Amino acid sequence: MHTRQIILPPDAHILVVKLATIGDLLLATPSLRALRETYPHARIDLLVTPASAGLLDGWELIDHVIVLDKYLFDYPQQLLKNPRNLLRLRPLWHNLRDGDYDAVLLLHHLTLFFGRLKHQVLMRATGAKWRIGLDNGYGWFLNVRVKDNGFGAMHEADYNLAVAQAAGATTNDKRLTVPINEEERNQARQLIYETDLEGEYDLAGLAPARSYPTARIEQPLLKRPIIAMHPGSGGYSTARRWAPERFAQLADTLFHDAGGQLILMGGPEETELHQQIIELMQSEMPVRSFAGKGNIRVAAAVLKQADLFVGNDSGLMHLARAVATPTIAIFGLTNSDAWGPYTGGLPGQQAVVVKLDLPCMPCFYRGHDLGTPEGCITRDCLAMLGVDPVATAARRLLRESYKQPHHVAEEVTKGD
Repeated sequence: MHTRQIILPPDAHILVVKLATIGDLLLATPSLRALRETYPHARIDLLVTPASAGLLDGWELIDHVIVLDKYLFDYPQQLLKNPRNLLRLRPLWHNLRDGDYDAVLLLHHLTLFFGRLKHQVLMRATGAKWRIGLDNGYGWFLNVRVKDNGFGAMHEADYNLAVAQAAGATTNDKRLTVPINEEERNQARQLIYETDLEGEYDLAGLAPARSYPTARIEQPLLKRPIIAMHPGSGGYSTARRWAPERFAQLADTLFHDAGGQLILMGGPEETELHQQIIELMQSEMPVRSFAGKGNIRVAAAVLKQADLFVGNDSGLMHLARAVATPTIAIFGLTNSDAWGPYTGGLPGQQAVVVKLDLPCMPCFYRGHDLGTPEGCITRDCLAMLGVDPVATAARRLLRESYKQPHHVAEEVTKGD
């Protein structure tokens, strides 16, 4: 037997499962808020991966965060090669049983066979009466089911909210949320405003785009607008990246139009990519690379200070939305209807998707299938996307952010 919606006891123990990276966890924050607003006296725990474990630390809506390194169990071959990894599940098993959960909410699509098997084992391990999640035809182990109409039929944040609603939870506040403490704000200010102790700057710190000899400056550059760009992406699909030369051309164009300075965001593995863009730039736009500087919440505090964010489909794009920075998201093979910048239909949100309109798009997460994470050989969806439509959207967001804050999210699609 299964049902479409339940109402939990006021003091229910609820476990939310979101074994994903930072961007996907951010898209779950409106559903977590819905649960807390509806069940203020409930215990709400969150099961996450090490990659996103610290993102919501200190958020008063969550009682306890449980961590599972799911990447040790992503493929059956991993268990065959390292069966001792199963011993690592013993503490998790006890945590799940000791939680005495009334309901477990699975915020995942049931796309791959081994993933479905893992999710089923996890949900049954809790012993919870109610197992709630999306059903694409493989959700037989769920007893509260939300119809899954495929990737992009709803935004991923709205799918998460639908699962929460199946547990009787609703909210009118659909903002993405990342808690930032004062120490993280201070670290962000230091990154943005401080120079090195000698008052000098180079390509690793604060530098002109071209290769100039080390020079001395009198004070930190505080020129507006501050434009943040993320030319990278998560390692799972580097095919999502717009070409570095396009980012360099975009930076030059915006400097010519609006002046300001550029901050390149990303992890330590993207340092070389940042350096490549800096060397490709032709203007004298001041540019800094923050690759690997600070944790993800410091990055959020940096993005909050920016006047504009431009980036690929990635966690940093969702982070920019969580701090309400005007956002341009460049999409190619991935599904913008599923993972575009989320505004929740709220007024005053400045977010634009820029993409081509090719019949093959999207090829990654399409319908109920995973699709092709690396796309096709030519990747026309990104290779043919020029600088002009991105620059046009950037100019408009910069102009409107200075004139008035009330702007609705939209999509810019450029035909072939």
